[in-house]
Amino acid sequence: MAIIREVMSTNLITVSPSTTVAEAATVMGGRHAGSALVMEGDSLAGIFTERDIVRALSQDFDAPSHPVSHWMTRNPQTIVPETLVKDALDRMLAGGFRHLPVMEDDRVVGVVSLRDLSRPSSDA
Repeated sequence: MAIIREVMSTNLITVSPSTTVAEAATVMGGRHAGSALVMEGDSLAGIFTERDIVRALSQDFDAPSHPVSHWMTRNPQTIVPETLVKDALDRMLAGGFRHLPVMEDDRVVGVVSLRDLSRPSSDA
């Protein structure tokens, strides 16, 4: 059975908590990614996703100039690289989210998306 290490992306998209919604959206769009990890130095502070962009824009006309820290998910759930793909998929479906940071020894080593897990090679 496949594990997360085999399907996760290690090409991380990161922003700082003070990055604006507009700046993060531009970075995410340019990289064709649905999320960015919000980092405070080497520590994971949160995750900012395309859903957060939509939520921000729907609630505040001035949201593009707000920092992502206002809209991100703080202390997101994480998994380790040895997590089974099926277990990660179950967790994501149960929690209603599409991206999971992958942690190893208190540092971010990757991120996995529902799209990553839905590929035939993931043997979910």
